[in-house]
Amino acid sequence: QVHLVESGGGLVQTGGSLRLSCTASRNIFSVEAMGWYRQAPGKQRELVASITSGGNTNYAGSVKGRFTISRDNAKNTLYLQMNSLKPEDTAVYYCRILSSDWGNYWGQGAQVTVSS
Repeated sequence: QVHLVESGGGLVQTGGSLRLSCTASRNIFSVEAMGWYRQAPGKQRELVASITSGGNTNYAGSVKGRFTISRDNAKNTLYLQMNSLKPEDTAVYYCRILSSDWGNYWGQGAQVTVSS
């Protein structure tokens, strides 16, 4: 069993920044892939960004150049730095880990609201 605790969501104006954190209850050093997803009201959950154990990253086109995903294995924490936020970034953001040893786990979600 793995618990993921998210923090860092909130309300920000257009053009502002937020950093989301997702801390795991177990060591993430060997976790093959971690990612951030988001779900806006009335829409399907979508991948925002992902990062592998080797540090390879992937971003949705809508956030490329504005968001940065990173992981700190020593702190068992995944981050999402979000800059130049837009109203269309408003959503609940979820972290996810995919581990061949542990399985698939999701965080509880963090609300991000960007006002125009």
